[in-house]
Amino acid sequence: MKKILTILCLLIILTTGCQNGQERFHLDKKYYNKGEYINVDDKEFSKIKGENYILFTYNNFCNLPKPCEQIFKKFMKKYNIDFLSISFDKFKKTSLYKTVKYAPSIIIVKEGKIVTYLDADNDNDLDKYQDENKFENWIKSYIYFD
Repeated sequence: MKKILTILCLLIILTTGCQNGQERFHLDKKYYNKGEYINVDDKEFSKIKGENYILFTYNNFCNLPKPCEQIFKKFMKKYNIDFLSISFDKFKKTSLYKTVKYAPSIIIVKEGKIVTYLDADNDNDLDKYQDENKFENWIKSYIYFD
């Protein structure tokens, strides 16, 4: 009987809504809006505390075949989600730079802490920068969009 209960409990735990060891969450309501970039600098960004948001940090140049900001923008428009946006020069002055060292990047933040991000220096993330569906699947594994 104990073995059956143990197995049942493990099955329940494994089949609940956790993905990547992380439960999906909602962004703060103010980011479910028009599907636009909200430009901030390092000073404005430092005032954002404990929120759930998506941050796009960018360079002034792009070496990718398709500009990734267009991929991200299509996703944003489709779901009416606003992303914070900051230049990499300004981003370097933020506390998130301790973790995210390369741009462009999409950084998913929950309660002020990084949950995950796209790493511009990692070939495994390249498809998410260039393919709308792969980007959408990646981001939807962390965020609710309904």
